[in-house]
Amino acid sequence: MNRRTLGRLLSAALSLALLASAPFVRAAEEGPDALIKRVSTEVLDGIKSDKATQAGDTSRVLALVDAKVMPNVNFTRMTASAVGRNWRQATPAQKTRLQEEFKTLLIRTYSGALSQVKDQSLNVKPLRAAPTDTEVTVRTEVLGRGDPVQLDYRMEKTPTGWKIYDLNVLGVWLVETYRTQFAQEISANGVDGLIASMSQRNKTNAGSKS
Repeated sequence: MNRRTLGRLLSAALSLALLASAPFVRAAEEGPDALIKRVSTEVLDGIKSDKATQAGDTSRVLALVDAKVMPNVNFTRMTASAVGRNWRQATPAQKTRLQEEFKTLLIRTYSGALSQVKDQSLNVKPLRAAPTDTEVTVRTEVLGRGDPVQLDYRMEKTPTGWKIYDLNVLGVWLVETYRTQFAQEISANGVDGLIASMSQRNKTNAGSKS
C-alpha cells in the first residue's frame, strides 16, 4: 500500500469518527434552557399530534415522557437526594430498586401535569445564570386552555451534557417533598419498606389510569 492510499484511508477513517461523534458534541454543547425547550417542545408536539392522547390515553403520555425527558435525568443523584442519608446504607440491589420505582413515580407525576392541558405551548423564561455556572434552574410554563402549568428544572452540567436532578411540578419541588415522605417510611419500615410502599403506589396509580 503506498503512502497516498494510506493517507486517504486515514482521512476517511477520521471523517467517519468525527461524524459519529457529532451528536455527542452537540449534546454536550447544548445549553440547559435550549435542551429543556427542545425536549419539552418534542413532548408537547407529540401530545398534540396523538389522537389517542387527546382522547385520554395517558399511557401514551407516559411513554412519550419516558422516551424524551427521562434520558436527560440524573436518576442516581435525584434518588439519592430524595432518600437522604439512608442512601449510603442501602445495598446496591436496594439502590437499583429505589431508582426504578422513583423513576416510575416521577414519570407519572410529570405526565399527569402535562395531561391536564390541551393545545399546549411552551414558555421558557430567561435563564439567570453565568456561563461558568455548573448548576442552574430553568423555569418554564406550559400554556393551554386552563391555568399555566409550572414546570421548572434544576440542572447540572456533566461531561455528557446538562442533566435534570430535580423537578418543580405545579409549584412543588419533588425531591424535597419526597425526602420528607421517604424519611418517615424508612424510619417506620426500613429501606425495603420504602421500596414496597413505592411499588404499591405505582401499581395503584397504574391501575387507576388504565
